Amino acid sequence: MSRPLLEVIALTPADAIAAQAGGADRLELVTDMAADGLTPSRETFAAVRSAVDLPVRVMLRASDGFAAGNAFDALCGAAAALHSEGADEFVLGFLTDDGGVDLAAVAALTEVVGAGGGVDESRWTFHRAIDRAADRDGLRKRLADLPGLDTYLTAGSAHGVDDGLSTLLAEAERAGTPGYEARIMAGGGLRLDHLPALRAAGVSAFHIGGAARPDGWSGPVDAAAVGQWRAALDAPVLVA
Repeated sequence: MSRPLLEVIALTPADAIAAQAGGADRLELVTDMAADGLTPSRETFAAVRSAVDLPVRVMLRASDGFAAGNAFDALCGAAAALHSEGADEFVLGFLTDDGGVDLAAVAALTEVVGAGGGVDESRWTFHRAIDRAADRDGLRKRLADLPGLDTYLTAGSAHGVDDGLSTLLAEAERAGTPGYEARIMAGGGLRLDHLPALRAAGVSAFHIGGAARPDGWSGPVDAAAVGQWRAALDAPVLVA
């Protein structure tokens, strides 16, 4: 079995270098964490890609919240520019006003970035918009046939993993069933003490942001902090 995947949020090339040094497997590249992560510039992506050899998933989000909004056309343009720069992994998700998945927006944006099937299709994560959805199961089943979707980033609850742990464990039990083919990546208030239960349930991907930054979002990613998570994830799973 492959080792658990550790994804770390990066804002800069320096963050990316530290995350790689600490043992991260993948980066989520964003800007403006005051708005919970927006789309970075093409130039930032190019600099990060040059600095490390890790896979980079680029956030596609134009404003705080989970609606496609008035800036959607501009977001599509930014996504196309990132794709032309070489980005082929993305993070996105949109909801309607009533908490349903905005399938039209998701499909349109994934088409822009080349997630249309085939050998070279882009891969993407549906992010924590799922934790604000009115019907998580319905959202998963509506998205199930979209090409390129391979991950759900979720805490199981809008309030974080503490509140959503039971949901994550229940969804992990459904892995491989219709709507549950995409991998669960646990993230959102994730702590080291959550790992034993999640790993025992079969969750094999984990996402950290603030946990990699001892000085908070005003400070950089710390390689030693990432290394602590790498060591915990590399430890054997204890079976009761």
